[in-house]
Amino acid sequence: MENIKLSIDKAFGFVSNESVAAYEKQVAESNAKLHQGTGLGNDFLGWLNLPSSIDEAHLSDIEATAITLRDNCEVVVVVGIGGSYLGAKAVIDALSNSFDWLQTERKAPVVVYAGQNIGEDYLYELQQLLKTKKFGIVSISKSGTTTEPALAFRLLKTQLEQQQGKAAAQKLIVAITDKSRGALRTLATQEGYKTFVIEDTIGGRFSVLSPVGLLPIAVAGFDVRQLVSGALKMEQVCGQDTPFAENPAAQYAAVRNALYQSGKKIEILVNYHPKLHFVSEWWKQLFGESEGKDGKGIFPAAVDFTTDLHSMGQWIQDGERTIFETVITVKESNYTTVFPTSEDNLDGLNFLAGKRVDEVNKMAELGTMLAHLDGGVPNLKIELPKLNEYYLGQMIYFFEKACGISGYLLGVNPFDQPGVEAYKKNMFALLEKPGFEAETKAIKARL
Repeated sequence: MENIKLSIDKAFGFVSNESVAAYEKQVAESNAKLHQGTGLGNDFLGWLNLPSSIDEAHLSDIEATAITLRDNCEVVVVVGIGGSYLGAKAVIDALSNSFDWLQTERKAPVVVYAGQNIGEDYLYELQQLLKTKKFGIVSISKSGTTTEPALAFRLLKTQLEQQQGKAAAQKLIVAITDKSRGALRTLATQEGYKTFVIEDTIGGRFSVLSPVGLLPIAVAGFDVRQLVSGALKMEQVCGQDTPFAENPAAQYAAVRNALYQSGKKIEILVNYHPKLHFVSEWWKQLFGESEGKDGKGIFPAAVDFTTDLHSMGQWIQDGERTIFETVITVKESNYTTVFPTSEDNLDGLNFLAGKRVDEVNKMAELGTMLAHLDGGVPNLKIELPKLNEYYLGQMIYFFEKACGISGYLLGVNPFDQPGVEAYKKNMFALLEKPGFEAETKAIKARL
């Protein structure tokens, strides 16, 4: 089978080939830090060899649990925030029918999400929907006390027990949590929930190839074995011993850092396939949380083309020249749609008659890249042969490995996120949480 491909040649009008090649030694050192566990955050490297460490028993357990939920639920609610849901949603959305929510004959339950916000109307509307549905819950949290998912889980657990009875509800709740500590682990033990472990060495944004991502993806009806197989292939391709010229993760980390040092402070992830929107959301968290610290870091942004060419396209073409683009392209569509002819040709599009819609899309992609290059925007490209589990698995691992290398090149710890705690402390103080009396007094004085 083919592999995903990285093209960096359209960056060389902005940084020299030599300046990128000059990163080869630093990249090798950063890659070695990952594999030898000698860099910052080395207690969070469980993702590094995760694809090759997943065994048959683990996959079978995930698949069996998914079948139980699929056989007994019309809707499964995945409760989590950040990395606890973004990876699963990215893969599920990428592989699902675009109008999945309108399908009446289903082979798998609808997967919806909660705990990713504190929207009262959102939660009310979700609970109203679930009143007439057979539903289950996959609750994902290491601690079980993160505000957004803990709030949603309490609401949904109460509703499920009221609708199904406590004994039946216990069989429809799965907890993915710490192996021994935390509120969710304690509750799961008390209630007898089926559980999977989030290893201490795997941070949320690197967890999509763990049960955090694999179980919801399997519940949605997709082939997690192929996802893991693709990731395993990329684990091998991006290994420590792979030469720089053959290692796409190493090259991507090098060229984006070379662009950053040249003044390109914003990376825009571009896709030309509407199903990839949440891949961008997952990618933004991966790189934003990993690199945005110590006053450093490329700002990760994203657009959906051609849609956003009619909104953000003007700024990208003519705005401040502090940006570069990384384009995700899918070589081959899964379906064929041919543009028809029209006798009156009022829209003037008969010149497209007989062409596939994807050909039009690919020419829009090429034309946009050329226009943006002319406008001073470097372009990198990642090509997936098809949009399926295998190549999504490759892409996920590719980005994770590149992120680890890139963070070390930048001189930061890619595996912590101290800035995430700042809003929580203020929120707890404003809500007068016990133990925050001094903070409550201080923040009220500020207000």
